[in-house]
Amino acid sequence: MARVDLDFARTSVFLDFDGTISTRDVGIHLLERAGAPGWWELHEQYERGDIGSRECMFDQWALVDGDEATLRACAREVEIDPSFGALVEALRKRGAEVTVVSDGFGFYVHDACAALGVDVLTNAVDFTTGELLFPHEDRCCPCSTCGVCKQAPIKDARDRGQTTVLVGDGASDRKAALLADVVFAKDGLASWCATFGVPAVPFVSLADVHHALVG
Repeated sequence: MARVDLDFARTSVFLDFDGTISTRDVGIHLLERAGAPGWWELHEQYERGDIGSRECMFDQWALVDGDEATLRACAREVEIDPSFGALVEALRKRGAEVTVVSDGFGFYVHDACAALGVDVLTNAVDFTTGELLFPHEDRCCPCSTCGVCKQAPIKDARDRGQTTVLVGDGASDRKAALLADVVFAKDGLASWCATFGVPAVPFVSLADVHHALVG
């Protein structure tokens, strides 16, 4: 994979979680294991653009059955890309800002990222009430339907003069891909970028991103 040359001291890297840092979508795994019928139809509606991610996740979470310990254990069954830690450390060593941006159920993202101390923007579950919360809902998306607005932190970084890099794989990364200066895309996001002419660097694993950015 060709190198992407950047001034890391003025670069902000935004990493999606589900299917990008994790080897498969943890939210889908939870729904497969603990979700009542109907969650897949909601997923398909979201993928088609019939509903936004906030509505999709709110309704899907209502179908999840399980206590906190069981759900956290279930989420840990999905492996993390083995290159995640090395990529974060290499980027930080060179002076880049690194943020994980996830429009998923949230709790498992913090669990997986805690050891690295990386900044995380995601949704949240209050296990006391069972409520799914959206502390980072969209501030700038015209659609106003996202759980986490991935455009907002990218816009903020660009306003500070930062070069922005997005690493993602799915529908929740599409709007952010339209704003980022550099996009690394896999799976559904790569297909969407190719279809709509959004420049993107294809990747398979975070080892590819590591090689392209820092060698």
